[in-house]
Amino acid sequence: MTTPDDTRSRILAAARELFAERGYAGTSLADIAAAVGLTKTAVAYHFHPKDRLASELLSPAAAEMITLLDTGFPDRKAFVEALVVFAVRHRAVIRLFMEDLAADDTVPPDSERAVVGTFRDEIFAKLAGADPGPEARIRCWALLGALQWGVVKTMDLPEEQVVAVMLESAPAF
Repeated sequence: MTTPDDTRSRILAAARELFAERGYAGTSLADIAAAVGLTKTAVAYHFHPKDRLASELLSPAAAEMITLLDTGFPDRKAFVEALVVFAVRHRAVIRLFMEDLAADDTVPPDSERAVVGTFRDEIFAKLAGADPGPEARIRCWALLGALQWGVVKTMDLPEEQVVAVMLESAPAF
């Protein structure tokens, strides 16, 4: 017998996979329902509106990011390595934000996008230091941009391969 928690887990897993494959806007509740063998109404019972799915998928990544930012790393290189591993592990969530949820320029302060903006700014501060010069600022933003797009556009490649190449590409740290 399937429990409600099992059903929710199956729905979340299907949503994560379909959002990564088709994007948030390109995935309907009916698509998710078909993937788990449920009706659209059953999916909506657990996750209505559809944004609740996105929020639940983002929560584990957000919690891990808080831990990452609170961790004392011995140097920037160690932080970059941890950041790359995090980004590759959560690339489906990063894609969800970058390509789908970030389309709207109005950002309510309590929204998931605002939280991601805060994380981005904290990551930058941890990479760049207290008073970065122009070159350090450019290097940090270049690394963050390459990391974001590098993980989003390589969803089809094995995590280990993406981590290895991303780390090879970040020698400035």
